Amino acid sequence: MFRHQKELQFEVKVERPDAVLARQIQELLGGQFGEMSVMMQYLFQGFNCRGEEKYKDMLMDIGTEEIGHVEMLCNLISQLLDGVSPAEQIEAAKDPMTAAIIGGTNPQHLIVSGLGATPRDSNGVPWNSGYIAASGNLLADFRANLNAESQGRLQVARVYEMTTDEGVRSVFRNMLARDRYHQYQWMAAIAELEEKNGVAVPGSFPPEAEMEAQPHAYEFWDLSAGTQSAAGLWAKGSAPDGTGDFMYLENPKPLGQIPNPNPPHYSTHNDINI
Repeated sequence: MFRHQKELQFEVKVERPDAVLARQIQELLGGQFGEMSVMMQYLFQGFNCRGEEKYKDMLMDIGTEEIGHVEMLCNLISQLLDGVSPAEQIEAAKDPMTAAIIGGTNPQHLIVSGLGATPRDSNGVPWNSGYIAASGNLLADFRANLNAESQGRLQVARVYEMTTDEGVRSVFRNMLARDRYHQYQWMAAIAELEEKNGVAVPGSFPPEAEMEAQPHAYEFWDLSAGTQSAAGLWAKGSAPDGTGDFMYLENPKPLGQIPNPNPPHYSTHNDINI
């Protein structure tokens, strides 16, 4: 059960309307790494979570917080669009310099949503459920969550630098702080699961089950020009789980055959046998 509370998590108050900035913030709302994505990712992971209750509880806590972040950004976009009208845009466009600026506005804010936020990115591409990961494997999902928070915080920081509106920046600073905590949170949860089940996903498929293929788990294959990659710990260190040592292969050789598939049936009209 969810219950809406009228107050926002943090205060949202802009200094002045800015339709261009409203379009940029759409990326933070409905883009691949926007708040809609982490909201849906955490909630579906939580809905489907089986096992230790603390993980489900944590996912539902943070997923519900992200619903509040979506609401904050919608409110922020609406405030940035206050006072914008089609007539004013037409009049402003008569000045070439102003026209160049308002060319960066989102026409859907006027045409589709009536000066409100939309579940789309900054180019108007609809939010896509393919952006989220909810596999049922907690370690795999928590690593995806850490990536999502890392990319999301990076994008908020970039948009932060695009505005001097202190009200907007205040909202972003609160989001940046929460996204930093969420990265810490996922790091802690990942470390806990790695301690219990090992670092490779899935932990239920152990190295010995790879049988004759097991040595390939420690080989770095150099498949591009140059040998600089040999200097990394991935090429000369030990595996994080201590099961073996990495080996650098400067000139790896193919270990398989040359494929020789049968021609397709004549009814496919591939014209191979002409």
